[in-house]
Amino acid sequence: MKQENGTAAVEAARAGDEHAREELLASYLPLIYNVVGRALDGHADVDDVVQETMLRVLESLADLREPASFRSWLVAIAMNQVRRRWTTDRKAPVVGLDQAPERADRSADFVDLTILKLGLSGQRREVAAATRWLDEGDRSLLSLWWLEAAGEITRTELVAAVGIGSRHAAVRVQRMKEQLEAGRVVVRALAADPPCADLARLTATWDHEPCALWRKRISRHARRCAACSGHWNDLLPAEGLLAGLALLPLPSHLAPPAAPAPTAATAATTAAPAHHTSATSGTPHTHPLPNRLPRPRRVTKGATVAGTAALAVAVTAALWWWPGTPADRKAERKEEPKAARTVVKPSPTRHPTPTPTPT
Repeated sequence: MKQENGTAAVEAARAGDEHAREELLASYLPLIYNVVGRALDGHADVDDVVQETMLRVLESLADLREPASFRSWLVAIAMNQVRRRWTTDRKAPVVGLDQAPERADRSADFVDLTILKLGLSGQRREVAAATRWLDEGDRSLLSLWWLEAAGEITRTELVAAVGIGSRHAAVRVQRMKEQLEAGRVVVRALAADPPCADLARLTATWDHEPCALWRKRISRHARRCAACSGHWNDLLPAEGLLAGLALLPLPSHLAPPAAPAPTAATAATTAAPAHHTSATSGTPHTHPLPNRLPRPRRVTKGATVAGTAALAVAVTAALWWWPGTPADRKAERKEEPKAARTVVKPSPTRHPTPTPTPT
C-alpha cells in the first residue's frame, strides 16, 4: 500500500476495519523506525519507543480528525514519545555506578547500520558518521530533516512534528546543518592519514565518545590549522547527498510475520474462524488470540538483545494480534472489573413470638 494514497485506508482503519489497520501501520513502521532510531542514536530504548508509538496510534486512531494528515500526526506522535523518553531518563535518580545513564549501544549503532545496510561511501558515509557529533536536540531534528532531504516527508510534516512555527523551524534546521557540516570536518580530521600532530595532542584527553564539546574544539582547530583547514573544502551539500536515499530497512524482529501457505488442515479454520469472547464486555471477536498484551520490560543496561526480542513479540502482537477497534479497547479498559470485596452483612436478629397464655 502506497503512503501517498493512504487516505482511504486511514478512513477504513478509523471505521474499525482490522485489515486496513494492520496494513496501514505495517506500511508506516519503517518510517517510524527510522525517525526514532536516528533520534535516539541506536539507544537501547529505540525498540520500546517504536512500540509505544504504534500502540499509541492504535489507541488514538479513532480521534484523528483529518485522514489526509495521518503521516504528520504519526510522526508527531513518534517525536512526542522520543521527548517523553528523554524526560523520563532525566528525572530518573542515579543511585550508583550500575545505574548511571546509558550511552548509545555501539553494537546497535544506527549510524553503522545506515552505512552498512545502505552501502554508503564517500561523502554520504561522512554525513552519516557526522550525525554522531550532534547534541540530543539537534539529533532529533536531524532525524526529521534527513527524511525530508531523502523525500520521505515534507517540510510541512517536519514543522508539525517539531511543534514550532515554520520560520523558527527553518532557523533550527539551518543551525543543525551548520553543526552537521562541522561534524563532517571532524570526521575527516580524525581519519586523516597521516594524522595531524597538533590534533593528536589536542585530543589526548578525549575519551573517543562523540559530543558537542569536542566537535567545537576539533572544528575550531581545523579552521586554524594549516594541515587540517583543507578538510573544509569540497563539502557537497548534505541535501544532495541524501536525496533519494532509501530508508534503513526494518530489522528482522520488527518485520511483519509472513503469512503461512494455506493447507487442507487450516482451510477449515480459515473458513470458520474461531471466536473468543471478551471477559469484560462479553462481545465475541473473530480472532483466536488474546486481546490483552503485557507491557514489555524496560530494557536495562547491557540487555539490548533481550529488549529487541521482547519488542519482536510486543510490536507484532500490537499490529497483528489485537482484535477489535481502539474504541472497543477503551471501552474494555473502562469496564475492567475491580477486585471485589465480599461484605458479609449481619443477619437480622430474630425475636421469638411469645406463646399466648391460656385464660
